[in-house]
Amino acid sequence: MSPGTTRPRSAPLSPLLRLLVLTQLAFNIGFFAVLPFLADHLGTAIGMAGWLVGFVLGLRTFSQQGLFVVGGALADRYGIRPVVLAGCLLRIAGFGWLGFAERTWAVIGAVLLIGFAAALFSPAVESEVARQAVLREAAGGGPRTRVLALFTVAGQAGAFVGPLLGALLLAVDFRTVCLAGAGVFVLVLAGHARLLPQRVPDRPPVRFAGGTALLLRNRRFLALCCAYGTYLLAYNQLYLALPAEVERATGSQQALAWLFALSSLLVVTAQLPLTRWVGERLAPRTSMAAGLLLIAAGFAVVALALPAGRSGAAGLLPGAGFVVLLTLGQMLVAPAARGWVPDLAEEGRLGLYTGALSSVSGLIVLVGSAATGLLLDSGLPAAVPWLVLAAVAAGAVGLLPRPAPRTAPA
Repeated sequence: MSPGTTRPRSAPLSPLLRLLVLTQLAFNIGFFAVLPFLADHLGTAIGMAGWLVGFVLGLRTFSQQGLFVVGGALADRYGIRPVVLAGCLLRIAGFGWLGFAERTWAVIGAVLLIGFAAALFSPAVESEVARQAVLREAAGGGPRTRVLALFTVAGQAGAFVGPLLGALLLAVDFRTVCLAGAGVFVLVLAGHARLLPQRVPDRPPVRFAGGTALLLRNRRFLALCCAYGTYLLAYNQLYLALPAEVERATGSQQALAWLFALSSLLVVTAQLPLTRWVGERLAPRTSMAAGLLLIAAGFAVVALALPAGRSGAAGLLPGAGFVVLLTLGQMLVAPAARGWVPDLAEEGRLGLYTGALSSVSGLIVLVGSAATGLLLDSGLPAAVPWLVLAAVAAGAVGLLPRPAPRTAPA
């Protein structure tokens, strides 16, 4: 851009896009009011072993991310409205059940219900946001990554408010936290029953048959899934490895809400300008590679600091460094990956592909979280799990698909 010229303004969001962005904000307020405190509740109040806590958290992610492909296919076939409303109903029931669950089987049942609820509504919302962003880009409204970055900002704003709300209500008890989360989704359900269109224009339903076979032959898309799944495994350590580190450093979970708030504040303030800067300079593959290396560096920071054994405020600094680097990596990885999917998906199957991206990721998180829980409980030096996770994140760079070869003009 030459000196003296002004950057072209992006077109305003359509009413549907504004509703979907606000939907993500509300979803995350309700969800993150509960999730950051789940691991401590399972270990302390329920008495689960560390490996079982890791498995349950991974099972929650798998029942959500792993079944996204179902929600995405349903959204392709029936539209987003019925899928979103059904998901909200299940999330309300799941949070209510979790608040009263006292046995392992009941906790697992509630966690599965909570996860499957998001497997319905999240891919429906995410795929429609991506589809609308591509249409807006084609009409000259601005790059799709800016819309997807705004969607991420809304989600992180919810992730900022949610833990603070949960920490405030945790002074009563965990049941109150769960019921408050359910209450948020009651409001979401009522609002969407009134405002969400019965049918989105220009989105014809497609058949179930045939899409999965094409997807499984799409090697570049599957490579993207594996790299994104590794990122999601790293992000999941905010709920498993980080609480253990905060407990080691301070003897309680009180600082955890502030570290979550730090992550969300970074995204809310820096995501849009960072996405604009990256979009003008880096290809999606380069952006994702840089993000994964930043995440690896975050794990390494904690691993290198642990042998000193510092506690208190000084002991929290490595964890805070991990949160900052992980969040910066997330800001590079997530919009690039979501913006890449429409270019790899078959026509009319964006919901299926958006869901599959999370389904493969959920499987990776399920296996990886159980393995991380074993490492944290193994008696090995405390730095070992963090070093392993750093190596996994760095190794994921090699999984990223190469740009498609250019064909010679006819």
